[in-house]
Amino acid sequence: MQDSIAQLKSKMQKSLESLGIEFNKIRTGRANPSILDGVKVDYYGNPTPISQTANISVEEGRTLAISPWDKALISEIEKAILKSDLGLNPNTTGDLIRVTMPVLTEETRQEYIKQARSEAENARVAIRNIRRDANNTAKDSQKSGDISEDDLRRLEDEVQKVTDTFIESIDNELKKKEADLLEI
Repeated sequence: MQDSIAQLKSKMQKSLESLGIEFNKIRTGRANPSILDGVKVDYYGNPTPISQTANISVEEGRTLAISPWDKALISEIEKAILKSDLGLNPNTTGDLIRVTMPVLTEETRQEYIKQARSEAENARVAIRNIRRDANNTAKDSQKSGDISEDDLRRLEDEVQKVTDTFIESIDNELKKKEADLLEI
């Protein structure tokens, strides 16, 4: 019974982590190196995340400074950032690429909030699907005589408590992301 709860928590944690990754792709007005996590650069024929080819740091709150380890990659990194759907324009000075985060308009903020809410709802649905699968497995165990009806009720209650905890975590992450997006 405890093994199934541990598996349940593990699956739900992966859904929560996936939400975090999706939230990182939604840019705010502030610079955050994780915005470039999904951007791949052609590194000797292999698509490689920028973070594995350069140092990325934040300058002055709204600017990312990208310092490639291999100076030959500067143009490749610029191309990769321009091709991404992030709406960013890199500026190169010598061997340093600067990416200034554009100020978000009210319309853009609302669009990103909509996107964040959609991602949060997708995560909630994933959590509920995991709950449903766990409850179905428990019911099958009860039908086959592996657990009693009382054990089934206790297991379903425990599954619901874990589900509620993860849904609350999703809601908290969404509130943080909305606050970031609304911050000027």
